[in-house]
Amino acid sequence: MDPFQQMSDWKKNMDHFFGDRFWNEFEGLIKPTIPQINIYQTDHELFCIASVPGLSDLEKLDVYVDYTTLELKGSIDIDHSYGTVVKEEILHGVFERKITLPFPVRSDKIKATYKNGLVYIQLHRLISETSRKNRVHVHVLENS
Repeated sequence: MDPFQQMSDWKKNMDHFFGDRFWNEFEGLIKPTIPQINIYQTDHELFCIASVPGLSDLEKLDVYVDYTTLELKGSIDIDHSYGTVVKEEILHGVFERKITLPFPVRSDKIKATYKNGLVYIQLHRLISETSRKNRVHVHVLENS
């Protein structure tokens, strides 16, 4: 059995016991997350950069955005048929990562590009139609 799968099962049991947020501080120690992601925020935009080295087929990368969630699925494949591994620090393999965004984003205005092993994702803040200022009609209260 995959040792990371055993660790994941153990973590799920501990999450159930301690609560979902308990392991957030230890996540990188147990198994570093892939892909690594930086997110930059302005008033009305989010700019996400994900490290996905060696991607030769963009069809092998799935990017989903849903309201306040960014999800990345794919595989980082490194050809390592050059001999016996002496040191291995570059994370690779199948990944699935969900990131909670700091605010809701528009589904109709998303731009994603790939260059030099980095995925650049530009998202725009969702400004709800219901958040606009509405004039309230004031009625005169009759004296009784």
